[in-house]
Amino acid sequence: MNWGGLALGLFSFGIIGFGFFWVIRLEYYLGYLWWPYPLLLGLLLVGGSLFVPNAGYSALLGITGASFIWGATELKEQAVRAELGWFRSNPRRKPNPPFIRLIEKIKAPHL
Repeated sequence: MNWGGLALGLFSFGIIGFGFFWVIRLEYYLGYLWWPYPLLLGLLLVGGSLFVPNAGYSALLGITGASFIWGATELKEQAVRAELGWFRSNPRRKPNPPFIRLIEKIKAPHL
């Protein structure tokens, strides 16, 4: 028997669930303008998965990276949901991210 598929499915389920959690928390504590950083992390993980010789570990890295890319595109929508009152807004947010002027010129990604 090969349990790899089941393990990969459970890992995917877990990382997607964790994605919902970190998107909500990141938007609450830092704001949606931090979207380039999880996007960059996701792209690095997906790119790194290309160089991992083991297919299982490569798939784990790819799934994790894709989840971070999805989360980066979801931060703006989470900010909108917070404005609508579906989630709490943080009145005492942390300072703006590095390179804020550049980030504000780029439109946030949207799926």
